[in-house]
Amino acid sequence: MSGQTIEFPPANLARTFALMDGKLMLQLLPGAPYSASDPAQFQTMGISLQRQRGVHAIASDRRVDFDTLPGVLAYTPAGIDVFSESADGGEYLLARWTKEFASGETGAPTQRVEISGHARALDMGRQIRRLMFSPQPDLLKLEECVLGFIDLHPARPEPSQRTPRFAAQRVLEKISDEFGQALTLTNLAASEGKSELCFLRDFKRAVGMTPHAYLVETRLQAARRMIQQTRMPFADIALECGFAHQSHMGSAFQAALGISPGQYRQLCRG
Repeated sequence: MSGQTIEFPPANLARTFALMDGKLMLQLLPGAPYSASDPAQFQTMGISLQRQRGVHAIASDRRVDFDTLPGVLAYTPAGIDVFSESADGGEYLLARWTKEFASGETGAPTQRVEISGHARALDMGRQIRRLMFSPQPDLLKLEECVLGFIDLHPARPEPSQRTPRFAAQRVLEKISDEFGQALTLTNLAASEGKSELCFLRDFKRAVGMTPHAYLVETRLQAARRMIQQTRMPFADIALECGFAHQSHMGSAFQAALGISPGQYRQLCRG
């Protein structure tokens, strides 16, 4: 199951940068259906920016279902084949580097490791995403951010350190279904039978961001899909996606991607 990653449609929304004289490859894979294999000769590390579900096979031909929440940091050493497939996909930041690039590195895991709710990696991944969408990327800053990101490669945590997922999937489904409405921490906590403080703590541990940050990200992703797939006016898209008005949506685009909705629409149309 080795080979090159299959390009994710639409190609103009998959951002790819070759850094450090080609020894490090950075990819931002959009939320779109995919079937892909990671080249086994590279070390890879990725952070999920969106939830995604599908099937994968790791170091074997046996396929198993996966349900990856946002904020899952995954490190794979060289020599391990990883195949994954999803009917919907989800935005994912992936870094690959060669043996030469990692020469002299010590302490990296020798087997695949996944850690959920990795707030620092998620924050860095979103910062890198913003730099990658810039019309004129600051390569020095991008390189520094990417090096900081891959330096987070995790050691395998002890069982007592692993974060329980509580009912994260159920909460994410609720936000996914109701993101256009006015949601409150009290409503979300009550739906899980928890106090607001307990719910907020458990959500942040499982997802790596606050419920409000996840709600804004969900609205942003919905707006991106509508801009990509329709010709609706921005004001209508903003209201449809739960933003207070067009300027509110524009601020969310600038904060997350560093570009305006108009620039994003131009990008979608190539």
